[in-house]
This record gives sequence, structure tokens and C-alpha cells, in this order.
Amino acid sequence: MQRRLVLATGPFLLLRPAWALSLTEGDANAGIRTALERGANSAVALLGRPDGFLGNPLVKIELPGHLKDAARLLRAAGQGAKLDELVTAMNRAAEAAVPAAKPLLVRAVKDMSVEDGLKILRGGDDSVTTFFAGKTREPLGQQFLPIVTKATERVSLADKYNAVARKASGFGLVHGDEANIQQYVTGKALDGLYRLIGEEEKKIRRDPVGTGSAILKKVFGGL
Repeated sequence: MQRRLVLATGPFLLLRPAWALSLTEGDANAGIRTALERGANSAVALLGRPDGFLGNPLVKIELPGHLKDAARLLRAAGQGAKLDELVTAMNRAAEAAVPAAKPLLVRAVKDMSVEDGLKILRGGDDSVTTFFAGKTREPLGQQFLPIVTKATERVSLADKYNAVARKASGFGLVHGDEANIQQYVTGKALDGLYRLIGEEEKKIRRDPVGTGSAILKKVFGGL
């Protein structure tokens, strides 16, 4: 039997009274899981393809801070093409890694607890992102790193990075051991993944009717 959500008891204390009377805990859980799945699937589909990172200014991976600071001088010294190659290679590596995220994201949705659902439902625009990051960032980082490393080897990213870093070192602006490019790309790939999950969550909360999903309209339409 489905229980109705009420304000006096139960995990969903935040719901509005009129809405709570017509919404079951099963509805609420279904809506939250749908939102999670939609956010995950959308982010993976958008990022795990050519130009998923490179062509999206929200998540495009730029040069590490120390090289970014040195870029103006490097371009003036005729290194512009190498800088562009480095940026492209970093983003291609991230694009190659992202599809591997889907199974872990799906598992996180399946394992969602009632407490997780409560935090998401009453949270802000980034509660889905916070949920996924808390549940998956560490294991995804471990999963992404070898994929990124393989991709960087395929496009000689480490060589490109080292060549640019050596030039920057000549200006006294960067030390050779200042960053691990594979770790840097892995971290930025995860940042981009969670950022786009968050963007999808904002869309759902702003316009649940526009999602075309009856359950999302029912659950998020009353918030």
C-alpha cells in the first residue's frame, strides 16, 4: 500500500500541505529517480562525444592555471599552435572517458536511500549534483584515470604538455613537476560531468512541465 506524504510524520516533511495529500512516497521516489536518471543520461550523452567538452564553453577544459598564466608570453614566442593542440588533446581525453561514467551513475540512482531522496527534494538547484558527486566522484576518478591516460598516450598529450611546460619554464613561470596532466584532465572531466548534471537539474526545477514527464511534473511542480 502506498503511503500518502504528510507534514507531521515521514521523511518528506518539506512538502506543501495541499500537494502532500495527493502525493505518495512512491511518487516522490519515482520522481527523484527520474530526475537523477535524466540528469545523468543527458550529461553523458552531451559530453561523451566529439566536441562534448571542447565545443561547450561551460565545461571546456582550459590550460592548467600556471600554463594559462604563461599563455600570453608563449603565444608571443610562437607557441600558439602548440597551446591549441594541448587544449584540444585535453578535451578529447575527457570526451573519451565520460561514457564510462554511466554504469556508476545508474548504480547510484538504484542505491538511493530515502534520506538521499529527502536531501535532493528539499535541496537547492545543485542537490542532484551534490548527490552524484558524493556517491561517485572517488570511484569515477579511479575509473576515468586509466581511460584518460590511454587517451593522452594516443594523442601524445603528455609530450605536448611537457613541451609547452618546458617553454613556460624558460620564462620562470612554471616548474616541471607542478602538475600531472592526466590527473588534471581527470578532475576537470568530473567537474564538467557534474556541472552538466546540475544544468539539467535546474531545467527540471524551473520548468517540470516542460520536461514532458508526468512524474516530474507531479513531484517537482509543487515545490
